[in-house]
Amino acid sequence: MALLNLTDLTATLTRDDRLLGVDPGRKQVGLALSDVSRLVATPLETVKRGKLGQMATHIRALATRHGIGGMVVGIPLSLDGSFGPAAQAAKDWAMALSDLTDLPVCLWDERLSSSAVNRMLIQEADLSRKKREGVVDQLAAAYILQAALDSLPRA
Repeated sequence: MALLNLTDLTATLTRDDRLLGVDPGRKQVGLALSDVSRLVATPLETVKRGKLGQMATHIRALATRHGIGGMVVGIPLSLDGSFGPAAQAAKDWAMALSDLTDLPVCLWDERLSSSAVNRMLIQEADLSRKKREGVVDQLAAAYILQAALDSLPRA
C-alpha cells in the first residue's frame, strides 16, 4: 500500500470506514479506533510488539471486525521536528505493516503523546505506574488519532 498524507488517506475511505490509530512502541503497540464519522478516537487495546506478520494478521482481523479503512501511525519526530533514526524506524515499520495489511497509512507527529497521557493519568486519574502500564499505549494511540481527526476539515 501507499504512504499518504491525512487528506489523501481520508479520500480513499468509504463513508463508514473507521481509522485505526497506532502508537508503535518498542515493547507494546497501542491501538485506538475512530467512530464512523471520524470525529472521536477511542482507546482500543494494547498489543505486545512481536513479529510484524503477527501484528498484521491481528490488524487485518480488527479491520474486518470494525470496518477499518486506514491507519494513522504515530511517528516520533525529534523535539526540534527533525526526522531521526527513531522516526525512520517507525516509518519503515508503518510501511511494512501497510503492505502486509493492505491498509493505507499516514504518519502523524507523536512528539510527547505518551508524556501527555502519563501526566494526565497521574494528575487527573491518580493512577500508579503499574496501572498506567496497561493503558498508556492505547491512550497514546487515541491521543495521536484524535489530533489527526481534529485536523480534518468539516463540512
